[in-house]
Amino acid sequence: MGPSPSGGSSAMRRRSDVRGGKSMECLEHDILCIIFSFLDVFDLVRCTAVCKSWNAVIKKSKLLQVLYFKLRRDSSESNSSGQSWQLGLEEVAMKHHRLSLLRGRIDIHQWKAHSVGVDQCRMKMGLLLTGVGDKVMRLWSLDSYKCMEEYHIPDTFPLVDFDFDESKIVGLLGTRVGIWRRNGKRSIFPSHEGTFSKGLCMRYIDPEAVIGCEDGTARVFDMYSRTCSRIIKMHAGPVTCASLSDDQLILSGSSLGSVSISSLSSDQRVSTLRSTDSAGCIRTLCFNPCSHLVFAGTTIGYTYCWDLRTMKSLWETRISSNVIYSLHHLRNDKLTLVVGGIDGVLRVLDQNTGEVLSSCVIGDEGMTSSSGNMHVFIEKKKGIRLSEDTQIDRIPRTARPPITCLAVGMKKVVTAHNGKHIRIWKFNV
Repeated sequence: MGPSPSGGSSAMRRRSDVRGGKSMECLEHDILCIIFSFLDVFDLVRCTAVCKSWNAVIKKSKLLQVLYFKLRRDSSESNSSGQSWQLGLEEVAMKHHRLSLLRGRIDIHQWKAHSVGVDQCRMKMGLLLTGVGDKVMRLWSLDSYKCMEEYHIPDTFPLVDFDFDESKIVGLLGTRVGIWRRNGKRSIFPSHEGTFSKGLCMRYIDPEAVIGCEDGTARVFDMYSRTCSRIIKMHAGPVTCASLSDDQLILSGSSLGSVSISSLSSDQRVSTLRSTDSAGCIRTLCFNPCSHLVFAGTTIGYTYCWDLRTMKSLWETRISSNVIYSLHHLRNDKLTLVVGGIDGVLRVLDQNTGEVLSSCVIGDEGMTSSSGNMHVFIEKKKGIRLSEDTQIDRIPRTARPPITCLAVGMKKVVTAHNGKHIRIWKFNV
């Protein structure tokens, strides 16, 4: 017997859907190419980080390659080194980023992101995740300031730290780990309270989350088996901050003022980095995989830098008399380091020397303006750069609320202040 009419009709629809799907994909590709062709090279680079499909369209169309060679032709620069256009484009982008941070006009956009104060933020792929202090984490679009998703935290678990990727949010909940899928599902493990010592910080690179604990250990959790795969003794005192390298190294700071380095693969301590002076507690830490430099900020205002290849100190600078809460840099940037702390001044440092290149605060109240969009109410302010002889204590606290966390993007910095508002500092040449 042949197929029934309904079966034949169903098969016809399936074949039609397949053909229509391919046609739609081609149509979307062509439309995106037309839209992308109106962008400049820096906006186009940002679009490559939005999602995998946009990245694929831009690479396949060779728009970036065309724009790069046009940029070199217009600037009359020669490619004497013979480097690839990708490396050349990255170099141009980093120079533009540095110039913007040091000399650009500063526009600050702020909005009420939470009903209570939060002190942490993470920025990736055109998205911003905020939380710690509230019983909810919120994921925001950096383009529209729209709250894309909310992730609720159980009342019985305090959120300490978090990170995210394309598919999930990972959070440290005291002595447990939480996973929030982007589709809304949540799981918390281990199932029993007190399985490990209280966690103070966390860093996550799929498939593993590394938790720095109060007992001086780093505990490595596999996100898929949901088990602790390794316990590594890092310090005699609490692990206060951590960072991960691309080559399987854990870097951790301690309340005793040192930075320990251990291998994820062998569970062995590789080295200990120490300062020449009394450092105070290491409060924040980051690692630059491009330059192999490690940066740390302390509770007494020092910023340190070590070269991971030689395990030697390169420089140390006291940039404030108070706590340095956060420091960060653009992933491929080997020139600038952005630092924030309790004094509320946003500082840009030279990664290679520690020199303070620029210091910024929020401008006078009289320079503010407000605008509303369909998502949130945006308050706009101007940022101002401070001269070297400016006395920080004389600047009103309203112009420099404590910076508890920051994240650096291309020509912008996001800051959290243990308050209800989140700020985006946009630097435009």
